[in-house]
Amino acid sequence: MINFRYHVVSLTAVFLALAIGLVVGTAALNGPAVDSLADRVTAMSKSNDQLRETVNNLEAEAKREEDFAAEAAPRLLADTLTNHRVLMLVLPSGRDQADGVAEMLRTTGATITGRIDVQDKFVSPENNDNLLELAVRAAQPSVPTSGLPGNSDGVETSSALLASALVDRPAVAPVTDQDRTAVLRAYGSDGYLTVADNKISGPAEAVVVVSGQPYVDRNSSEKDESVVKLVVQFDKNAAVVVAGIGSTGGNLVAQVRADPTLAQTISTVDNSNTTMGQLVTAMATVEQVTLKKAGPYGVGAGASLMPKRPE
Repeated sequence: MINFRYHVVSLTAVFLALAIGLVVGTAALNGPAVDSLADRVTAMSKSNDQLRETVNNLEAEAKREEDFAAEAAPRLLADTLTNHRVLMLVLPSGRDQADGVAEMLRTTGATITGRIDVQDKFVSPENNDNLLELAVRAAQPSVPTSGLPGNSDGVETSSALLASALVDRPAVAPVTDQDRTAVLRAYGSDGYLTVADNKISGPAEAVVVVSGQPYVDRNSSEKDESVVKLVVQFDKNAAVVVAGIGSTGGNLVAQVRADPTLAQTISTVDNSNTTMGQLVTAMATVEQVTLKKAGPYGVGAGASLMPKRPE
């Protein structure tokens, strides 16, 4: 008969065997396994150190390139747009880099006639009818309206009216400062635009549109299309440069480059969030104003790093 002592002895023998097996196995594998593991840890540590050094070098190189662009800007831009007038249109996605772009434009010697921040409300599809009505209300005697689109597109019609008030139209009588201010006040009062310092000093011959990434909300497609309509109206009577971030995803830069007609007249810069891109934006504006030439610039596919210096 199997008694309790038998069970105790049996269990003791089992645990003793397990203990002996663990000791023997550990002794047998301890050397090779530990050595192999140590080698792997050492290799991974070296690889991480190398990757960290590579990242640090890339960051330092990028910083040097930005410093170079900032130091080279006065030599490349000084007096290249003296006596020329440039308007800045800043989209909601372009707010962060607008000041850097403005600084480079001032380095050219250009007069910045003003900065207008276009609000998201301007390109929202639900405001189409309001923009149509506002274009009628905001019209002023000296602001040409004969070329306004005869359609039901509020963004297009209002953009055309704003372009008539803000850019040079040599073939017609100049817009008075009072009427220009009245048009902007109408759109500003309704929350569609914000005018920096509440002042535009006069008509512009070039327009720099500062943008960024495409819209991502449920009305993104309509909004991206509306931004293009805005730019097209200014392109009809002024040299236009679009300074953006990236050239994919349907943003303004991408849409201009994808349109063969627009790409012939509107310059694009796809890295305006960097000092180099802001420098190139100013150089592209010089090229537009002085040579009447457009091009794609930046780091995106098919783009040149910068405009070529005129001979």
